[in-house]
Amino acid sequence: MARLRNFSLTWAALIILLLSGSLEGCGHISVSAPIVRLGDPITASCIITQKCSHLDPESQILWRLGADLQPGGRQQHLSDGTQESTITLPHLNHTRAFLSCCLNWSNTVQILDQVELQAGYPPAVPRNLSCLMNLTTNSLNCQWEPGPETHLPTNITLKSFKSRANCQTQEDSIRDCVPKDGQSHCSIPRRHLLLYQNMVIWVQAENALGTSMSLQLCLSPMDVVKLEPPMLRTLDPNPEAPPPEPGCLHLCWEPWKPGLFINQKCELRHKPQRGDASWALVGPLPSEAFQYELCGILPATTYTLQIRCIRWPLPGLWSNWSPNLELRTTERAPTVRLDIWWRQRQLDPRTVQLFWKPVPLEEDSGQIQGYLVSWRPSGQAAAILPLCNTTELSCTFHLPSEAQEVTLEAYNSAGTSLPSPVAFSESRGPALTRLHAMSRDPHSLWVGWELPSPQPQGYVIEWGPGPSSTSNSNKTWRMEQSGSITGFLLKENIRPFQLYEITVTPLYQDAMGPSQHVYAYSQERGPSRAPELRLNHIGKTWAQLEWVPEPPELGKSPLTHYTIFWTNAQNQFFSAILNASSSGFVLHGLKPASLYHVHLMATSKAGAVNSTVLNLMTLTPEGSELHILLGLFGLLLLLTCLCGTVWLCCSPNRKNPLWPNVPDPAHSSLGSWVPTTMEEEAFQLPSLGTPPITKLTVLEEEKKQPVPWEYHNSSETCGLPTLVQPYVLQRDPRAASTQPQSQSGTSDQVSSRPRADMSSRNQSSPGKMMTRLLLRCSKTTRMSLELRRLMML
Repeated sequence: MARLRNFSLTWAALIILLLSGSLEGCGHISVSAPIVRLGDPITASCIITQKCSHLDPESQILWRLGADLQPGGRQQHLSDGTQESTITLPHLNHTRAFLSCCLNWSNTVQILDQVELQAGYPPAVPRNLSCLMNLTTNSLNCQWEPGPETHLPTNITLKSFKSRANCQTQEDSIRDCVPKDGQSHCSIPRRHLLLYQNMVIWVQAENALGTSMSLQLCLSPMDVVKLEPPMLRTLDPNPEAPPPEPGCLHLCWEPWKPGLFINQKCELRHKPQRGDASWALVGPLPSEAFQYELCGILPATTYTLQIRCIRWPLPGLWSNWSPNLELRTTERAPTVRLDIWWRQRQLDPRTVQLFWKPVPLEEDSGQIQGYLVSWRPSGQAAAILPLCNTTELSCTFHLPSEAQEVTLEAYNSAGTSLPSPVAFSESRGPALTRLHAMSRDPHSLWVGWELPSPQPQGYVIEWGPGPSSTSNSNKTWRMEQSGSITGFLLKENIRPFQLYEITVTPLYQDAMGPSQHVYAYSQERGPSRAPELRLNHIGKTWAQLEWVPEPPELGKSPLTHYTIFWTNAQNQFFSAILNASSSGFVLHGLKPASLYHVHLMATSKAGAVNSTVLNLMTLTPEGSELHILLGLFGLLLLLTCLCGTVWLCCSPNRKNPLWPNVPDPAHSSLGSWVPTTMEEEAFQLPSLGTPPITKLTVLEEEKKQPVPWEYHNSSETCGLPTLVQPYVLQRDPRAASTQPQSQSGTSDQVSSRPRADMSSRNQSSPGKMMTRLLLRCSKTTRMSLELRRLMML
């Protein structure tokens, strides 16, 4: 199977090759222009000839630019039997691409013909054409700026011809100079030039889209000659010649040999090596002697020097600068003023510590190698005795007893400065008043005072670390020559967070005033830590806190106030501001059995810092207090109930609904039909537990108009209207009735009968039985109401 598959693939490839070979010469492409400007349109057509008769007449012609199919082709059949397809590419954005005419045949795309398209820009005009004559290579070298890229093959040519006068006429042509690819310069050999004859030179650029030329340059080769720089060196020392003055250098140079026949001038430039100095130009230099003495520069300084030359007085070009030459000037004696200050030791007044500062009197004051302190004994004019020789700015020595003043000088290898006498005068002038100091910024202090009378001639200001430092080497001082100033800004050796002692001494004529001093900080630190809070006492609604204030420290600003903060469990925030002298505080208004977080903040002018957080829990109320509170609450509730009861009892509107009036059966309408006389009957009320009723009295009332019955609760009246109010006599039935009867509102008479007779009557009459039942229910209702009233009371 594998062999069969390989055989099929081989035959398929062979068939495709044969088919493609058979399509050769079937199509031909023609374009409007093979090279166009980048982005311009281009039109192409493809014609299929008649000899390709084996093609399908309806075959579709396709266009492909590079690897991309291009839509928009218009296909038509011509009268001669050929097929033509035309396409227009609106923008050709490829600098180089192949346009192919293809045929979709047998499900494959076959290329009939293809053409190469190019796009670019016409050449730009070359600019800044310049030429110079190099006598070393004996050639005229020209260079220019070619302009932007054209994306097309472009030919660059340097063209020239010989001319007369002002280059208005052309004589002999000069061979073109073609630069190498990518280069924008070219050289014309000496054999094609006449050094003193004018010539016209220009640059021409040409490609398929156009030609451009630069501006023409008219010149004579010797007018643009560029010499090589001379070789600069120092002048050999001559034992007979005096040494150069301080701030002077002796120079010489060797000219370029091929330019010896040319008249030229040269110029020199120099700069000191120290700092960021710029070049200083000196010229023109004399051309015959080839040497020069440079003066007016700094002594004892190393300089870098260079020289260049040009053809002169005829036209020419400056040569390049020569290689560097480094020389050092000689020294000069120091020209400085020495500001001097001194101190005497308290234990040994003859031991003097002398300080000084050199103040340059000129820009070039000379380098100082050391200082010499000496004194001259009286009677010996030529003898000078040294006391101190140092390179420092201070010296400590023992002053001889006969010496009243000493002399200070600065020296170097060239000499010494003018001597500065130092007289040790006593403090006889007035002192300064109201000396004060204040900070301007972290690195400066302002010190001020009031002018004394008489006015001093100057001041000496000293400053250094405070009382903790006793060494004079850490102190800085300055002498002010103006006696009218009332203050000075100290900027030297001032650091933040450091206590400084500032001393000011007035200077008078041959005297000085007493020194005054003041202490100040340029910047102070904030507190490093806050006091720790401690709980002293605590209650249910208060807490007493205390703390130990931190001791003051040098370099730290004093505290201005404290702020105490506390929060509860509900994140409610409270605060209080206290004086800096406070050492305790009581928190009021706290809730019992509650957790609080407390911290203290110490604040100064330089900042603030917080203490650690103190957590505290207020106390819980005790059991006896709870009992008291509950008792008070119960008493209040009881008083409320009593007041309510009194109000209900005393108010008629509230009393009637609770205790309704019971109707009197004797005054009801029942008397209109009840018999006038009834027998007495004794009956029992076992449910009420009362004694047996021994007598029943029926009241007889006068005839009157009947009134409507009054209805009440059915459970209390046995479902019948309340008509009669009975009166029951509870006594022995055999006892005679001697108690007078109560008088009713109707003046009824009451009579009694024996029990036996009443029983017999009840048995003989049904109406009488009904009456007995009504009386029994009425009596039961009345007794129930009486019992309820007693219970209510």
